[in-house]
Amino acid sequence: MFSLKPHQRVYGIFFVFALSMGALLSRLPDLQRSLNLTEGQLGLTLIAMSIGALCGLTFSSPLIEKYGARTTAFVTVFGASTMYAIVPWIPSALLLLPVFFIAGLFAGALEINVNLETDRHEAQLGTRIMSRAHGMWSLGFFVTAFISAGVRQAGVSVHMHTFIALVVVVIAGYFVFSKIENAPARADSHDGKMPLVAFPTIGLLPLCLIGAAPLLVEGAGIDWSAIYMRDVFDVAPFIGGLSITIFSLFMALARLFMDPVVERYSPRVVAGALLGVAALGLVIVGFAPHPYVALFGFMLMGLGCSSVYPLAVSAAAQRTDRPASVNVASLGQMTFVVFFLGPPLLGFVAERFGIRMSYFVCVPLIIAALLVIRALSPKPTPLLAEPEPATPHG
Repeated sequence: MFSLKPHQRVYGIFFVFALSMGALLSRLPDLQRSLNLTEGQLGLTLIAMSIGALCGLTFSSPLIEKYGARTTAFVTVFGASTMYAIVPWIPSALLLLPVFFIAGLFAGALEINVNLETDRHEAQLGTRIMSRAHGMWSLGFFVTAFISAGVRQAGVSVHMHTFIALVVVVIAGYFVFSKIENAPARADSHDGKMPLVAFPTIGLLPLCLIGAAPLLVEGAGIDWSAIYMRDVFDVAPFIGGLSITIFSLFMALARLFMDPVVERYSPRVVAGALLGVAALGLVIVGFAPHPYVALFGFMLMGLGCSSVYPLAVSAAAQRTDRPASVNVASLGQMTFVVFFLGPPLLGFVAERFGIRMSYFVCVPLIIAALLVIRALSPKPTPLLAEPEPATPHG
């Protein structure tokens, strides 16, 4: 029924996971009201997910190497999706904390798994696919955000929405994940002993900063955009939901078509240009006098933060000082946690200084990333490694 190529099944992990996570995050305005939380209190509960992601990124590398890509995909995607479906049934913010922590734990391990497998497939294919793979995450988020905008407008409960998302994820995941096989390690990869804890090295820190900046923008665009549209412009739920939809659509389109651009102009040039676009989008959203101007700003934000993180992941995975999974995990500790930790902190900014200010405070991190952009390769090399002979897959 499914004649997917091995690397396309890895794309599927990104896409399927985004469906369930997006269903929950697109309903944050409804969860906030049902629990009677301020922006700061909502942000505080989301920190539990950040802590869980940090633990998953820090400790899961040896387990992923032991159990492989297929088992890890099943456990992490289904585990996190189940937690997201449970969230609406929790009666208080305090009880949400362990649920968000476990969801973050699964998400952190998933992050290592998909990025490591994507990098290995890049080496095997001899061409860049990292941005395309992350594009499938954005595409999945666009699909679920578009559906969510209509679902919210129709008044469907969060409980039913997240449960249906879980059912879809389980069915789709079963068919996509069932034939995943581990891609062979890069020929030039480090084959040293896997450490229990993956900490970033000094040489990896610039890549961590480059990867963190777009993820903070992504968190601001995904977690707070619908609340921003509601609080600033008091728009209908469907129009408010378009902020996430447009953000995700342009992020997806850019990621799906950015790999050939990177091969032609180099990771450094592309990342620098995209970070500049993201900064412009943040400023437009912060000053927007009209909801449609804000939607244009969200479009630029999605475009600008699209492929910067995948480029940082590729650069980290290609370092030869440690095993690729350790460097990917180390990068993830400093960046993927920003995706979870940034929005809660932005919630405190929004509550104290206004939600517009929460977009302005993202700009300094963008500038800092531009200052260390030299950590990315300036060479527009189309091949990352010599293609390895194709291996048979079931």
